[in-house]
Amino acid sequence: MSHKVTLIPGDGIGPEVCESAQRILAAAGVDLDWEVIPREEPREDEEPDAFLRKAIESVHRTRVALKGPLTTPIGKGHRSLNVALRQELELFANLRPVRDVPGVPSLFRDIDLVLVRENTEDLYSGVEHQVVPGVVVSLKIITEKASTRIAKFAFDYARKHGRKKIHAIHKANIMKVTDGLFLECIRRVAVEYPDIQYRELIVDNTAMQLVLNPRQFDVLLLTNLYGDILSDQAAGLVGGLGMVPSANLGRDAALFEAVHGSAPDIAGKGIANPTAVLLSSVLMLEHLGEESAAHRVREAVFHVYREGKHLTRDIPGGQSSTAEFTGAVIAALGS
Repeated sequence: MSHKVTLIPGDGIGPEVCESAQRILAAAGVDLDWEVIPREEPREDEEPDAFLRKAIESVHRTRVALKGPLTTPIGKGHRSLNVALRQELELFANLRPVRDVPGVPSLFRDIDLVLVRENTEDLYSGVEHQVVPGVVVSLKIITEKASTRIAKFAFDYARKHGRKKIHAIHKANIMKVTDGLFLECIRRVAVEYPDIQYRELIVDNTAMQLVLNPRQFDVLLLTNLYGDILSDQAAGLVGGLGMVPSANLGRDAALFEAVHGSAPDIAGKGIANPTAVLLSSVLMLEHLGEESAAHRVREAVFHVYREGKHLTRDIPGGQSSTAEFTGAVIAALGS
């Protein structure tokens, strides 16, 4: 079966790691018809509305996208294109599975947890303004609709994938109205899933517990900002953002992406690690119903890491190029 898929290579190392994913998925025998939406070299003063419009129009057609990293200016310039895509396409659920990769040095072994992050509101709504010179306000927006929707998604995901426990992460002891509403909505949903254990944990305690004993967690359910921060922390437990996939899911579209930076300092050198976008493409294959190919690609990637002969330079002891790593994964697919 052929699948029409939008490819947003991004910038920096994005085109390189996305090309690697394309080669590996082709070698796995998946028939993907790519609709590529390239981006010109980003500038701090640009207003990338044309690129954003093309990307959104393409995903509306294909309903599935694979994306490399997109650079976001810090403290000035245009809004985050990553956030804009999620909001414009109503990709309300961010899914971050976190597993340790064989052969990659990490703080813990046997990690298998999932973070489910509400993806459309909270402080990421981008509603900011200056009250008077020297005083600015950013609004934290939490709604019953979005909180209930993400709670149902998390509990449905847990039940479908055999997960037994969900922790709702909050700061309702301080933000009693906003985080309080978030918890109220989750509690109402939780009673409909008696087979799933439901717990609540304050966000700062969660950060500490993740470092002390991450194995106590199964599924973490979070608002947008907490989810962004803690998902990166969780990735650090298993080797960093280059080792974990990400999916942004809505009712009408899905976008799978590498969540690491665009790394302009190594762009074009052929040494970037494509693992994050590869594992994100595995999630995409599962979404498309290509479970067998997804399993084969994941196991081929893990085989290359177990063998340890063709690892990129960001992995201790690795000296291989992106192309050499890609070739090793393709060879593992055929073995």
